[in-house]
Amino acid sequence: MSEQPAPAPARSSPLPAELAEALKRDSAGLVAAIVQQFDTNEVLMLGWMDDEALHRTLTSGRVTFYSRSRQEYWRKGDTSGHVQWVKSLAMDCDGDALLVRVDQVGAACHTGTRTCFDGRELDAVTGSAD
Repeated sequence: MSEQPAPAPARSSPLPAELAEALKRDSAGLVAAIVQQFDTNEVLMLGWMDDEALHRTLTSGRVTFYSRSRQEYWRKGDTSGHVQWVKSLAMDCDGDALLVRVDQVGAACHTGTRTCFDGRELDAVTGSAD
């Protein structure tokens, strides 16, 4: 999955101990962060966070990710102006994914589309509960 390891969480985590212990990170120390528009429930993108990126997100009101390719932190909107204002954060029941609900300003995707999923539908057989 990730090419390069992120900084290790372990003993020096900036997160509260209970949260740091509950997170289940991949081999690179990262957790998937699903980003959703808070008022429409539109899924905007997926990013990756280590403990420091999550700490920055929890304490700044803006979303910070860890770039697996560049091996550095990046705050959404710093270069594009397409800021993600944090509205809430939740951890899933297994501790291996985060849901970051935001107020998205402008495009969420680096390609300029509203979401990273716009125009990328796949053909799939659909099911029914009936």
